[in-house]
Amino acid sequence: MYDKDQIGANVPHDLLGPVEGADTGPLKGLDFMVKDLFAVAGHKTGNGSPDFLAQTKAATKTAPLVQKLLNSGACLTGMTVCDEFFYSLTGINAHYGSPVNVRARGRMAGGSSSGSAASVAASLCDFSIGSDTGGSVRVPAAFCGLYGIRPSHGEIDLTGATAMAPSFDTAGWFARNAELLKIIGDVLLPDQACDISDCTFHLASDTFAQATNDVQQMLHSVCDKISILMPFGNQIEINKGTYLEWREAFRIIQAYEVKSTTLKWVKAHQPLLGPGIKERFEMAEQITDTEYKHAQNIRKSVCQRLDDIMEDGCVLLIPSAPVIAPSVATPTAELETFRQNTMALTCISGLTGLPQVTMPVAEVSNCPIGLSMIGKKHSDKMLLHLSYELSKHLN
Repeated sequence: MYDKDQIGANVPHDLLGPVEGADTGPLKGLDFMVKDLFAVAGHKTGNGSPDFLAQTKAATKTAPLVQKLLNSGACLTGMTVCDEFFYSLTGINAHYGSPVNVRARGRMAGGSSSGSAASVAASLCDFSIGSDTGGSVRVPAAFCGLYGIRPSHGEIDLTGATAMAPSFDTAGWFARNAELLKIIGDVLLPDQACDISDCTFHLASDTFAQATNDVQQMLHSVCDKISILMPFGNQIEINKGTYLEWREAFRIIQAYEVKSTTLKWVKAHQPLLGPGIKERFEMAEQITDTEYKHAQNIRKSVCQRLDDIMEDGCVLLIPSAPVIAPSVATPTAELETFRQNTMALTCISGLTGLPQVTMPVAEVSNCPIGLSMIGKKHSDKMLLHLSYELSKHLN
């Protein structure tokens, strides 16, 4: 049994006490934590930055997403550490430290929703809320051995959440089991069809080629098990050798949008920024309108490509991350390589706005690895039902 001090998943300005939920509801008796970017009435949000925290005021209203969970009976018990201004995938915060990944000691929890994932993995709460712009739920879920979802873009109300890159930003959640992940979806998501009888899995072969050999082999083995349980169609090559172009388009659009969100505050207040974060903001400031327009054209072609290959009921299987969680002592230069390689996979749902659910399916070198399902837009609940059915056989 762990406590908050052992894991380092909670911000120093954590809640003074729990925010109790309603007396009844589907989440009654459960507790949760939220990432340090969601507004909670009477509480200050820091966005992973002590300087931002010092210059902001307590919220007067609670974010609708958080309020829905409270209204459904869940109890809010903490606020979690994230990467500074959410601009990383490592989970390392130069000011607050790195939350402990209890499923892979000495390795990263993944970011930017690092504390949200670490808290659930350590059973400090039943579930947690994060955000996902470029992989910030999917990667920590994979590294910490959790179920996680990046919903269809725009499906969750982000009022009361700090914006980073609005055309990519989503909220997501973590749980240790697929059933709870599904129940939370029933609370937060709008009405959607969730019949899984017409689903057909397609292995996205070129995405597996992005993973290391050991991760690739293990995930292929898992897919073989799934093929016995569910209908499988032909393997699909979703990207005709242009992953670098897709990733670069995502990077440019994200950075361009950052200029009108968090970068405005950074330029006005000149906070102390950690390594990597500072350089990314400097890069974002240099993105031109021409680069942005070109990247948007690539984005349109990516959306068209996924529309062309994804018929009704189509579910793509891809690695949630191309590697096991890197060591927390990984040199900075190697971390940038890790970030680029990982975004080659995470940019697919980012650019298209498609929902993605990641499942903990195996281990490599005693570290969890995740397998993801990508569905058509608004198939979120169907994916959650699929993950629940598969979990009965894969765990």
